[in-house]
Amino acid sequence: MEGVKVVARNRKARHDYHIEDTFEAGLVLRGTEVKSLRQGKVDLSDGYAAIDGSEAYLCNVHISPYQQASHFNHEPDRRRKLLLHRREINSLIGLVQRKGYTIVPLEIYFKRGYAKALLAVARGKKHYDKRETIAKRDAERRMRRAEAEHKRSRG
Repeated sequence: MEGVKVVARNRKARHDYHIEDTFEAGLVLRGTEVKSLRQGKVDLSDGYAAIDGSEAYLCNVHISPYQQASHFNHEPDRRRKLLLHRREINSLIGLVQRKGYTIVPLEIYFKRGYAKALLAVARGKKHYDKRETIAKRDAERRMRRAEAEHKRSRG
C-alpha cells in the first residue's frame, strides 16, 4: 500500500486467533496520542474492539504519554472511538454474537495523514491449534533450508 506508514503490528493476534475477516477503521485520537503514535509508542497485544450500543470502541490499547506534553497529556489506556459505517457496525454485531468470535486490532497505521486500525474478526485458537501452526512453520523452514543446502551442494 502506497502512502501507508505502519506504526504497530499485533503479531500475537495471528498466533492466538484464526483470522476470519479484516476491515479498516478510522481512529478518533487526541493530539498527544497522534504524536505518540508517530513515535511508535503503542502496544496492541491485549487490545480488542467492543461495540457499545451503535458505536465501536478500541479498548485496552496502550498509547504511551507524549513526553513533551506536560499536563495536557492523554490517558494511556482510554477507550478510543472507531470510525465505521453503520452497515459495518451492524455486520460486526452479527459476527461477534456468534460463539467464540471477537474483534482484535492487527495493525495501526497512518494513511494519507489519518490514523487507521486494521481490525480482524477472529476466533480463538485452541492450544493444539497453536502447536499445529508452529509445527507447520518449522517444517516449512526445514524444507527451505534443505532446498538451499541442496542447491549449494550442486552448484
